[in-house]
Amino acid sequence: MLNLLNLPKSIQHRPLYGRQKITSRIVHLGFGAFHRAHQALLTDRLLNKGSCDWGICEVNIVGGEELINEIRKQDHLYTVLEKGATSKEAFIIGSVKESLLAPTDGIDAILEKMTDPVVEIVSLTVTEKGYCMLPSGAGLDLNNALIKTDLANPTKPMSAPGVIVEALYRRMQRGLKSFTALSCDNIPENGLVLKKAILGLANARDPQLANWIESNTTFPCTMVDRIVPAATSETLTEIEDTLGGMFDPCGIACEPFIQWVIEDNFVTNRPNWNEVGAEFVDNVVPYEEMKLRMLNGSHSFLAYLGYLAGYEHINDCMNDVNYKKATLTLMMQQQAPTLHVPSHVNLQQYANQLIERFSNPSLKHKTWQIAMDGTQKLPQRILDSIRWHIKNGSDFSLLALGVASWMRYVGGIDDNNQPIDLRDPMSEQLQTIVKTSTDGVERVNALLRLEAVFGLDLPNNALFKEKVTIHYLSLMEYGAKQTVSNLSN
Repeated sequence: MLNLLNLPKSIQHRPLYGRQKITSRIVHLGFGAFHRAHQALLTDRLLNKGSCDWGICEVNIVGGEELINEIRKQDHLYTVLEKGATSKEAFIIGSVKESLLAPTDGIDAILEKMTDPVVEIVSLTVTEKGYCMLPSGAGLDLNNALIKTDLANPTKPMSAPGVIVEALYRRMQRGLKSFTALSCDNIPENGLVLKKAILGLANARDPQLANWIESNTTFPCTMVDRIVPAATSETLTEIEDTLGGMFDPCGIACEPFIQWVIEDNFVTNRPNWNEVGAEFVDNVVPYEEMKLRMLNGSHSFLAYLGYLAGYEHINDCMNDVNYKKATLTLMMQQQAPTLHVPSHVNLQQYANQLIERFSNPSLKHKTWQIAMDGTQKLPQRILDSIRWHIKNGSDFSLLALGVASWMRYVGGIDDNNQPIDLRDPMSEQLQTIVKTSTDGVERVNALLRLEAVFGLDLPNNALFKEKVTIHYLSLMEYGAKQTVSNLSN
């Protein structure tokens, strides 16, 4: 178990501040791997500078019981192991002050913590599904089971939007200032998505509450970037070895690279995260589009084509010269032209850096993990770029291959005739389509009818349909490796 008193002296990165003096000014919903290696880590680095007392109260509404129970045994300390291609460094993180778990501590304890006047930021990493939005993104899905439950019993909410709305209602009733609602999820314009979800639920509950929230609460957009693979037993053993035999069940490994761009739009105070590498800006959109299309779009491209070919990790894909070449071409010729980035950003340099990050052999980032939830990811990572190319009459062959490879992946069988464990919010729908369509052109046409993914425009575009179909048939006949090779040479 992690213990600062017995920590080897070789571990130099540890809390240098009095942890008893930090205050839970941030409540974070969704205590997962990414948050531990990103926001909580940067908050710890700021605390180590000695200029603030911003601590975090971690909250899990659904699941995560084991993680919370384990970290409590360690006084809320945990390890982040930054792994470069040839070196690694362990950081002991102390920014987490306390934690709350809905099933055991009760939802009311969570709501009261969020209503505490010292809380100035409620942040969240709950994934796309946690916002309970309509597939089109137009607004909150009022037919979502959790949302219906929250509207029927608003004082006992079960969704992230429900918890935030009830906490804001209590602050309004008590004459308290609002907090800043800070989304750190990897979705486009995440602050606006969160705002739509919160105002949608508040409006359905009480328009007066919605008006108060709109006038008193801010929802900054953020762009977060760090590759954080899911922890495995191998990861935890490596961390244990680094800590001199001290086991940390809450430890996580990640790459050394970290980026956080935040819209500077806070209700009251905020930590000066810019002192430890974050960047406060007026407009996050250009940065987030760059990341979503060049990093995440390439990640999805590699995840489906890599998994189909039998490549377990992203760095395995990078060891295939054709995959590496295709990925760089995808970034620079088919994603970069769709972007409008600030003048100081060099996209060629960014692309080269991404290739280097993807090639890191220490991370073991599974293609299967990245391939999850494709119906939620394809639109912003790949399809929006395709729309740009259609409008501008330019080539989108590799982007179309990315779509075709997703279609092959959801078919449930890889190129080695092994079953695929498909994880997706629309998995039942996808499996029904696969079962009721003949593999080939019919399968492509059936999947294109998923309006929630492709909208109405793309399925009716002859060129898009033709390119995706050609690539799909190539994947059927030749497999992913040969198809990528054919396009790269």
